This record gives sequence, structure tokens and C-alpha cells, in this order.
Amino acid sequence: MAQRQYDERDVRVRPGRGSRPRTKQRPEHADAVSALVTGVDRGRYTVLVDPGGPDERRTVAMKARELGRNRVVPGDRVDLVGDSSGDEGSLARIVRITDRRTVLRRTADDTDPIERIIVANADQLVVVTALADPEPRTRMIDRCVAAAYDARMDVLLALTKADLADPAELVAMYAPIGVRVVVTQTSGPRDERVIHGLSDLREALDGRMSVLVGHSGVGKSTLVNALVPDASRATGVVNDVTGRGRHTSTSAVALRVPSTDAPTWVIDTPGVRSFGLAHVDPQHLLGAFGDLADVADECPRGCTHADDAPDCELDEWVATAPDDEVRAARAARVESFRRLLASRLGTADDRT
Repeated sequence: MAQRQYDERDVRVRPGRGSRPRTKQRPEHADAVSALVTGVDRGRYTVLVDPGGPDERRTVAMKARELGRNRVVPGDRVDLVGDSSGDEGSLARIVRITDRRTVLRRTADDTDPIERIIVANADQLVVVTALADPEPRTRMIDRCVAAAYDARMDVLLALTKADLADPAELVAMYAPIGVRVVVTQTSGPRDERVIHGLSDLREALDGRMSVLVGHSGVGKSTLVNALVPDASRATGVVNDVTGRGRHTSTSAVALRVPSTDAPTWVIDTPGVRSFGLAHVDPQHLLGAFGDLADVADECPRGCTHADDAPDCELDEWVATAPDDEVRAARAARVESFRRLLASRLGTADDRT
């Protein structure tokens, strides 16, 4: 019997798949250190280790593979392993995202199934709105109030450019429903502007983590630069033709406000053109309109509160206003709510 001749085909050069059994066990990372995410930039995360503590240091981190598609956003509290020294060239690894107290979300429009997390663990949403240049958009404010209500966050309305228009109408519209309002205005040449009302804004922010949201050109980054002098957030102007601002901030960043009694943070976000509410249950929308919710308690059972709802108390509330001015204000509130409701249900297109 002839002896078999062997060649290189008989040699197994590398092991086949499955030679090493996989395990679902993950390392506990017992030596991980906690940190606060302050910025995100193309897959790299700026984090603050031991914020406010004796060993506070800023470092750069990447997301660990085991986190998968979980998104890390400013305001997140995370656990780090690896080199968290903050030295030049160091790179830590985010291995855990701790439970979030609050999550502020938005969608591209009211039918988009994809939620976009803006920030985590913020205490209040600051809606920055210019009184002029560009003109205020109450429906955008209402959308932000609804999103904050859904996220269980407080709402602060910061009205800017009061030197150009009277804030009384907007104050009268939102203050009665529990939205705190601060008014600021500027004076002096562009390079030496003085912001009046900044002390009221500082007081409203003191000891909290607040996220600033608003259209481009409303003065959001100007406020941030006044609150945090070394922030150096870019500012822009409003287009004379479109009446809209140009995007200047390109990423969300958390900044610590100095000279406050308690640790205070503001998260500046890029200007938004729309604020979709596809993630908000339509049945919860009315809760964001506190004045209307009280009226709607008297509606018949099963009332949808929509335009065609029979015997809806919202219509009666408008009709029984004591004078034309109050009637117009009530009608505007009801219309704003119903447009949001119709848009959320897919029966209207309202992205302003």
C-alpha cells in the first residue's frame, strides 16, 4: 500500500470560526471612575472626571464597543476605564452610562420614528426667543414646552432683544401657565454690548443644569458668552431676506457658569429649525398647556379636543371671554394646541 504524500493543503494555517467559545459575560470594570460628558465631537467625548471635586480633570474618551448603538450625549454621567489622567494624548473608554434622571428628545418632524436625544440629566429647558429680528414663533415655544413637560423638566422662557420690541404680550401668554419668564436687552456698540437682565437669568439658572434651545439668530450664544466669559461661542446675524439666523453653534456643549452659589451648568445647543414631537404621546400634549388642561376637565367623556370635537369646553372658554383682547389671546392658545395635536396625529403639517 502506497504511503500518502502530504502537502501544504493538509496544514491548517489558521483556526476556523468558533474555535474560541464566546461568552455573554462582560467585565465588571470595578476600577472605573465616574465622569460628566461635556461635549461630543466625531466619536470623541470630552468628559470631566470628578467634577467639582479635588481631583477634577478634563480628558478625552471613546465609547466602548459593548455600549453598541447607545448614544452618549452632553449631561450624561458615565463610567470610564483606561487612561483618564487628562494628559496630552491620553484616551479613556466609556464603559457604562448611568441611569438618566431626564432625557430631552426631539424628532425631525411629527411623523419621524427616529428619536434624537439632545441632552441628558438637565433640570430645565431654557427656550431662548427673540422679541424681534427674528420675530418670535409661539408655536415653536409651545413645542418646546410640550417636549419639556414630556421629559419632566421645568421650562424657562428667555426673551431677548427687548430693546427692539415689547415683551408684554409673550409674558402675559406664558407666565400664567407656570412658565418662568426672564427678559434681556442689549445696549451699546456691537463690540461692547451690555446685556441688561442678566442677573435675573443667573438667578433662574443657579444650582441647576439647563439646556438652551432656540432658533438661530435669537441671541442664544450671546447669552452663553455673557454667562461664561471664556466660552467663546460663535455668534451670527439674521438674514435680511429670510428673517432667519445662520447656524453658528455646530455641536452641543456643557459649560459651567462661574460666580454662582451652587454648581451651575448650561448646555448650549445648535440652533434648530424644527422641533418634532413624534415621541410624545398625543394624550400628554394637553398637559403642557396648563391653562387649557384645567378647562378641558369639564369636557364630555372621550372628547378629543380637536377642531371638530362636539361640545368641547375649549370652544366655550373662547366664546365666553370677557372682552375681545382676552378672546383673541384664548383663541390663539387653543389654536396652537390644536395645531400641535393635528400635526402629531398626522392630520396637519406644522413644523414651525
